[in-house]
Amino acid sequence: MIYSLIGITLYYLQDKMMFHPEPLEASYNYNFHTPYKEVNLPYSTGVNINVVQFTTTDSTPRGVVLYFHGNKQNIGRYAQYAPAFTKHGYEVWMIDYPGYGKSTGSFTEQRLYDWSLLFYKLARARFKPDSIILYGKSLGSGLATQLASIRDCKYLLLETPYYSFPSVAGVYFPIYPVERIIRFKIPTWQYMQQVTAPVTIFHGTDDGVIRYSNGKRLIPYLKPADQFVTIEGGSHNNLSEYPIYQQKLDSLLK
Repeated sequence: MIYSLIGITLYYLQDKMMFHPEPLEASYNYNFHTPYKEVNLPYSTGVNINVVQFTTTDSTPRGVVLYFHGNKQNIGRYAQYAPAFTKHGYEVWMIDYPGYGKSTGSFTEQRLYDWSLLFYKLARARFKPDSIILYGKSLGSGLATQLASIRDCKYLLLETPYYSFPSVAGVYFPIYPVERIIRFKIPTWQYMQQVTAPVTIFHGTDDGVIRYSNGKRLIPYLKPADQFVTIEGGSHNNLSEYPIYQQKLDSLLK
């Protein structure tokens, strides 16, 4: 009975367990230290896509980083990472998923893919593919990889990625048929096989959210020149504090 109750709870409450959006009023004003511009894209009747574009002081940007963030809150939580790219002359555009921040609409796997493609097309209006970097953090790593599998880019950079959504759930619920229970699949491993751009992965050995062993399962699908950067002692949200992360990112962007 206990087994059944936990399984039923997992099935019906999985979205609340996996996703933690923080919606904002459309009139809310961000107060970021990095210069930015806010863009709202009408997707369909009553549905809005909110994008924040962090700009660079360079008169001519070297390119743009399309940043797909994690599963918590909204762009406001991740804006702190923009300067790592803008200091090298890259603009950083961040998109909020449906229900996150000022973005509205239903949250489905297909819609995430559709919005990612629209996000890319917005960038292509100004930048060529060899000036576009796709960056995925946690939840966003699967979305960035899926996009890189169907569109060209300069680099695909992944921070704390996962093999697939069911594989992450399987760590916490090993005795349940997660492949059938978990509705969101996002099979990063499958999309990775179609990526032609150079790939760099950052993963910490002490990640308690997406285990290091889960991220390492992507290694067989990397190309010979791709990189898997192990950050000893790094956890899920502090990789940017480690010199090895900063040095590797700087070397890629210079």
